[in-house]
Amino acid sequence: MDHLLNGIKNIIFDFGGVILNLDFNQSFEAFKALGIENFDEMYSMAVQSELFNQLETGSIEPDIFVENLKSQLPEGTTKLQIVDAWNAMLLDIPEQRIEMLLQLKSKYRTFLLSNTNAIHYDKYVDELHKLHGHDSFASLFEKDYFSHTLGIKKPGREIYDYVIEKHGLAPDETLFIDDTEKNLKGAKESGLRTYLLPPNQEIVELFNKIF
Repeated sequence: MDHLLNGIKNIIFDFGGVILNLDFNQSFEAFKALGIENFDEMYSMAVQSELFNQLETGSIEPDIFVENLKSQLPEGTTKLQIVDAWNAMLLDIPEQRIEMLLQLKSKYRTFLLSNTNAIHYDKYVDELHKLHGHDSFASLFEKDYFSHTLGIKKPGREIYDYVIEKHGLAPDETLFIDDTEKNLKGAKESGLRTYLLPPNQEIVELFNKIF
């Protein structure tokens, strides 16, 4: 751990799978129950169809996304059912991670960089307020960035360069943490130091020694 943070002044966190617990299978099963048998082929950690890419870069409105899925489902399927199925993958943010982020913010410049969409964003911001008393992620990081508002997404190098340039970060003093290996590629091209969080590792344990 000492080696990982040696010379580090800034930390950029991925969100889903690092801060927020995810279970893609929950959405797969929910859409299957509604009538889409192959949802896992349309959307997963590794692969997203163009519809989902458009949603994550904000190039289509959530209503258009929902209507597209609705057209593939039995008549009578409601917008709320579709939104609930889409949000089913979003689990919880453990309180210990909130505490970790607040502690890290006092020691490092910290940032959030997430591939997400407006539907998911509304859901977990609501949960953040209800369960943890924070109205937004602004209190947990120096700045939070989301693909659907930036119009670009990981793993393309452009999104990392944007954050680096926006905040005047020295790439070799900046650690990027993600749970998806392909997202590290663009980060490395931007000169960032990277860490792939394995599925069985709790992010809090990574920083326990410095608190």
